[in-house]
Amino acid sequence: MIFNSNVAKKTASELLKIDAIKLQPNDPFTWASGWKSPIYCDNRIALSFPDTRNFLKEQFAAIVKDKYADVEVIAGVATGAIGIGMLVADTLDLPFIYIRPEAKKHGRQNQIEGIVPEGKKVLVIEDLISTGKSSLLAVGALNKCNAHVMGMIAIFSYGFQIADANFKAANVNLTTLSNYDNLIELAQEEAVIEEALVDTLKSWRKDPANWNNN
Repeated sequence: MIFNSNVAKKTASELLKIDAIKLQPNDPFTWASGWKSPIYCDNRIALSFPDTRNFLKEQFAAIVKDKYADVEVIAGVATGAIGIGMLVADTLDLPFIYIRPEAKKHGRQNQIEGIVPEGKKVLVIEDLISTGKSSLLAVGALNKCNAHVMGMIAIFSYGFQIADANFKAANVNLTTLSNYDNLIELAQEEAVIEEALVDTLKSWRKDPANWNNN
């Protein structure tokens, strides 16, 4: 779910403005999964733009204060959410940790970097939600440490049904600053893309694994 509809549109506008989100229905991207996609989202770019990163940080902090006021630790999912997660933790004067997809093969073989928050109330910060699989691996790592995961906040979600199902099955509350529906609505309002291509963008989300633009 999005936290606030006005924030959702502003977030989408900021991400488009700095090219963190690119829309190319006629020249699709290829994801690491092999999926063809008319959209590519790299929210790490926001760290290079002070106004945008401060806006995102402030919105995250507002959500924490509204929904998770008793949180004790902020956790970022590596690598995309380390930067923004650290900014949020610093703003709230809270401890910060980050979580790798899997434990390192060398050294201390850590999966969680920082003080492991056994028994602590932890809020997870993520930059992007696609299927939710990698994000929920981070939650699983925290659960193994007997942390109390309060929920997850992300910058953007594609809004896939599989992600909704995965978060529901894991019993993890997800809040996002913006999502695909808000992005498409904004793109139409501001004529970011041709109206004729809007249906292409909408059809992709229905079956992204099998979509192509031909």
